[in-house]
Amino acid sequence: MSTSPARYSRSIDWVTVLIYLLMVGVGWLNVYAASYSPDAPDNPLSSLSFQALMAYDWFKQILWVGTAVVLIVVLLVINYKAYDTFAFALYGGMIVLLIITPFIARPIGGSRSWLELGPMRLQPAEFAKFITALAASRYMASINLRQQNFRDQLVLAGITLLPPLLILAANETGQALVFAAFLLAYFREGMSPLILVILAAGGVILILALLVPKLWLIGAFTLVLAGAFAFNSKLWRHHLPLSLGVWAVVIGMVFGVDFFFNSMLQPHQRKRIEVLINPSADPLGVGWNVTQSKIAIGSGGLAGKGFLQGTQTKFDFVPAQSTDFIFCTVGEEWGWLGTMVTIILFMTLLGRVVYVAERQKSVFGRTYGYCVASIIFFHFCVNIGMTIGLAPVVGIPLPFFSYGGSSLWSFTTLLFILLAIDAYRKQDLERY
Repeated sequence: MSTSPARYSRSIDWVTVLIYLLMVGVGWLNVYAASYSPDAPDNPLSSLSFQALMAYDWFKQILWVGTAVVLIVVLLVINYKAYDTFAFALYGGMIVLLIITPFIARPIGGSRSWLELGPMRLQPAEFAKFITALAASRYMASINLRQQNFRDQLVLAGITLLPPLLILAANETGQALVFAAFLLAYFREGMSPLILVILAAGGVILILALLVPKLWLIGAFTLVLAGAFAFNSKLWRHHLPLSLGVWAVVIGMVFGVDFFFNSMLQPHQRKRIEVLINPSADPLGVGWNVTQSKIAIGSGGLAGKGFLQGTQTKFDFVPAQSTDFIFCTVGEEWGWLGTMVTIILFMTLLGRVVYVAERQKSVFGRTYGYCVASIIFFHFCVNIGMTIGLAPVVGIPLPFFSYGGSSLWSFTTLLFILLAIDAYRKQDLERY
């Protein structure tokens, strides 16, 4: 099989690469807008030292983008078989790193999840996502998910759940929640839809338990269950024990939500949920970010205020505006049109990733492709949702847009490993 540069270059999915470059470029423009200050000294860049330039997020993001390009070259040069072969070894090293991180990292923003390497700060939790995707895909390639036994299910669950549990130990809830996205990839490979239904129903019950009086909720569920038995007598004979078990679990969840909410969650996490349910609960405290973010997005109108003209952005009304809340910069300066272009870019990328995943001939490549799509989709939905008040603020970046090296490197690696696998797939087809 030929691996000449010209032939390999033709095998790369350049449509996805173009979408990636466009998103990174637009993201950098918004990082520049979010970190730009009209009150800063009007010095020409040529007169500023490297150390002075490093004070600007937009300049550091240029460095991250440059290193990401080098990373892309490395990822595409590596033979795709290495990702399959060393998936478990990478996973083991990542687990060790996640274990030691809380002990050696200093607290930043209430969590111990950042490692300081000289002038750089890296977050291992970001890299845990693509490594877990590789390990899970490697394991899925060795089993038939539609026919797997209970032991296989436990192993896959362990591979998926261990990293987020360790990330939670570092008090990084947002990054831990991302691992729920893996269920979408497993569903594509044959996981029973009943698992998704049960988890979704459990989430709805927990949310209702916070909003509706508990006795009303239990009474309504009991009436529905009793009505089902009244209209179908066969349920008495075949499903009575199971139904009673489900009823008992629901009661336990309804009455256990208070214990979980008051005893398991930390005060800031409880406040974020309260603000999501009632935005006016703490408008000057925990609700400040979301309130100012919605004001910024709403003030953009149809076409926005113009590049570098956003008042909410320029006067620091929204904290973390170049990272977690970068989307409100898009909304204020580029308006509804800019937000729609951003959403279309993400939907186009997700559609392309799914297309690339579907044309893979191996279970490993296809599963990894769907893991990539699921992770990006989760970040996209939750990040935009929290900036407009539809999701709790959990502190996860918008892929390719938010400022930060760990985020950009992680998503770049996640995406270009898939493109490397796909490029070699094309060469295998050309061979025959």
